[in-house]
Amino acid sequence: MSDSNKKRKRVSKPKNTIAEEEKELVFLYDDDDVNPNYDKKADEERKTKKGKAKKTAAIVFAAVVGVILVVYLGFALFFHSHFYFYTKINGNNFSAKSIEDVEKYMSSQVEGYKLTLIGNDNTTETIAGSEISLKYKKSNGLSKALKAQNPFLWPKAFFEKENLQVEVGVEYDKEALTTKIASLKSVTNENTTESASATPVFDGNEFVIQKEVYGNKVDVEALTKAIEEHLNGFVDTLNLEEEKCYIQPKYVSDSQEVADARDKMNQYIKASITYDFSPYTEVVDKAMISGWLTVDENMQVTFQKEKVKEYIKELANKYDTSGKPRSFVTANGNTVEVRNGVYGWKINQDKEYEKLVANIEAGETVTREPEYSRRAVSHEGNDFGNTYVEIDLTNQHLWFIKDGQKIMESDIVTGNPNKGNATPQGVYTLTYKTKNAVLRGPKQADGSYEWESPVSYWMPFNGGIGMHDATWQSAFGGSRYQTHGSHGCVNMPLEKAKEIYGYIDAGTPVICHY
Repeated sequence: MSDSNKKRKRVSKPKNTIAEEEKELVFLYDDDDVNPNYDKKADEERKTKKGKAKKTAAIVFAAVVGVILVVYLGFALFFHSHFYFYTKINGNNFSAKSIEDVEKYMSSQVEGYKLTLIGNDNTTETIAGSEISLKYKKSNGLSKALKAQNPFLWPKAFFEKENLQVEVGVEYDKEALTTKIASLKSVTNENTTESASATPVFDGNEFVIQKEVYGNKVDVEALTKAIEEHLNGFVDTLNLEEEKCYIQPKYVSDSQEVADARDKMNQYIKASITYDFSPYTEVVDKAMISGWLTVDENMQVTFQKEKVKEYIKELANKYDTSGKPRSFVTANGNTVEVRNGVYGWKINQDKEYEKLVANIEAGETVTREPEYSRRAVSHEGNDFGNTYVEIDLTNQHLWFIKDGQKIMESDIVTGNPNKGNATPQGVYTLTYKTKNAVLRGPKQADGSYEWESPVSYWMPFNGGIGMHDATWQSAFGGSRYQTHGSHGCVNMPLEKAKEIYGYIDAGTPVICHY
């Protein structure tokens, strides 16, 4: 043999198993060489034992799996007609029971059945099955519950316990039940307290949420429904509070509607409205606004309209002067009381309500005058100021006062009181002025007027009553008005009418007094 075909030198290595030794020997010897330590018979015996051990293990495993499968399928078959382990139905334990078992139990409960009602003050009262002719009646409720149960998933019963609510079926006298419920002490109790929703309240600085109140007034509809559900399940105890049989507050502290209402109200009280009655002021601030705000049953923020309008009315009573009597010092230095007339301050209360509410809703801080339907000159002293026309109806004389000084004066002729045409006293304002007007009396049936009077200067201040020239008058002043008086106007000499026409403008106060 060549060196390459000579026996390889054996290398010593640690031996772990016979199989590894054989592999190593095969590696160390050529096919033509003989392993002096190889025992063929022993090797075959070892292989035979090894095969038998594997077969035995397979048989044991198959047997165990078979047993488990038989047990699993057996229980699956069992739970086709029985409830899972640890199953409760309407609070009663029916672990591994059949429908028949449950029905037998339910039927046995009719005799002597009582439903105990527990109030929120721990008082109890009962409804006996005999009072309402209670009878058990088979229903498909149990069958539905069993069909909903997957029999092949029965092992889950060891981890998830079933607590079923099933309407098992009963019959009872509904009228008798209604009568019984109506007589319950919890229903007839006169000393009940109403539940109240959580609501925003003003704490002196801002609106905060006041917690809801749970009362003890029974909601008969909810109570009846809960009782019927408990009867249908043969449940023996009904807790009125847990089952919400009392009238519940519509909103609680964490209701979003309450939070929204609070936020809106806090936005409103940011407003501050200062009324300018120069030199006086009136302020509407958060303390006042908070008293005007409220929420309705749906947590909608509203203004207590009557309170807001009452405040505006108080302002009007305090600052309105239109139509009110005035103490007046005449051009002659006498003090008289002037009544009637339309001149003066007058708040337009409806428009002011709308504007005030708009200011509040916008959370505005403003200083402004109120909305007026009539205005005057001043809020101090006499509201007509120190520029005006004075007409003395007693002395039949007229003055024009400008900045407190007498600018012109004239004798006059006013309305004839003996014909019912007396010029009315009061404080008015010049409506307008115009030249070359024709004054007319009532229109007659034929279309003509009762009288017509062309004038050069026309200055009305009280409807159809005004100052004008009267060239038809032969004299002015004195008592002429009692015999030759006008239909109510203030007659003046032409030159005097022209003079005062040049001084006055629309809006000038006109004071008529006796």
